[in-house]
Amino acid sequence: MLMVVCSSLRRPGHVGAASAMRNLNWLLSEGYRPPIQAMARHYVQAPEARPVADERYSASQQDRKDIATQTVRSSKLKDLSPPQSQATPPSPPLTPPMSDRNADPALDVATGVEVPYNIDWIFPRLRNPTRFWYVASQFVISAVGIFSKIVLMFLNKTRVYNKERLVKLITKRPQGVPLVTVSNHYSCFDDPGLWGCLPLGIVCNTYQIRWSMAAHDICFTNKRHSLFFMFGKCIPVVRGIGVYQEAINLCIEKAALGHWIHVFPEGKVNMEKEELRLKWGVGRIIYESPKVPIILPLWHQGMDDLLPNVEPYVIQRGKKVTVNVGQPLDLNDFVMDLKKRQVPEPTARKLITDKIQEAFQGLRAETEKLHRERN
Repeated sequence: MLMVVCSSLRRPGHVGAASAMRNLNWLLSEGYRPPIQAMARHYVQAPEARPVADERYSASQQDRKDIATQTVRSSKLKDLSPPQSQATPPSPPLTPPMSDRNADPALDVATGVEVPYNIDWIFPRLRNPTRFWYVASQFVISAVGIFSKIVLMFLNKTRVYNKERLVKLITKRPQGVPLVTVSNHYSCFDDPGLWGCLPLGIVCNTYQIRWSMAAHDICFTNKRHSLFFMFGKCIPVVRGIGVYQEAINLCIEKAALGHWIHVFPEGKVNMEKEELRLKWGVGRIIYESPKVPIILPLWHQGMDDLLPNVEPYVIQRGKKVTVNVGQPLDLNDFVMDLKKRQVPEPTARKLITDKIQEAFQGLRAETEKLHRERN
């Protein structure tokens, strides 16, 4: 759907957001250089990022974070450091710990999941984006961002509660601290549509907009669609093979770099609006991130009226949409306590996910009430 929509917006005049063009001009003038240059046909893990101390916590709390690096990884990664003299042995690159390296292959993984299109080539490009990737991504993000803002804020009756919380955490959170937003999933337009409520300087900025997981069998079915969603900062997730997969690994690596990651923990478009058990992948991202992310829950109502989940899947006008940004969840002490007590990772990620589910319950009731009371 987004391919059709954005193909009509790809003329130069539609990428007219001032902030987006400033970013693009800066990029083309070599003002930005990616932290790791892409290496052709080589898989390279993104390095762990610890640029500054976590400003949210005291020195005594900082010391407890070292527990997160105790997992021993079985695979050896290529050393990206420059050549050194023989007198100094090379040091291995720092990488976020990932429990799937030692996980039981039978744990939490279903069999018989068909992958109709090979997505293996996408992950190295998302790990090590080139300059061309940033240019193409800026065009895609700008086109989709402008379209989302027009649909959400101008063609429909959208009201956003506590939007300043989201904007502040995107733009002013402590350096190096990742942001994980979680929301319900009622419509195929939830992402990117929800971000149309943000200022153009964010929604049209490929350096600030979220990373998001997208279903491999819907968004990554051929090369054209795969390129479009890859440049839109979408990560292909294979539903049905559990939490130990490359999509979750990549989200952990992006969290290690302090990026914003959005997750739909229901794991699918919840057309019946049931109270589903949340998927545990979000718990693994939070638990294995080198710095405990800021977790921000959101709930929305009316997105399935804006884009109904029935054919012909046409975007509507004049519909009532309510978006409610909840209170940030501070799970730092909770996560550090789980690590200190060496709680098994499958149990830890379930307990973390349960915390998010509890926050969802109260936020859902509040948002549904706000939505009903609107005239």
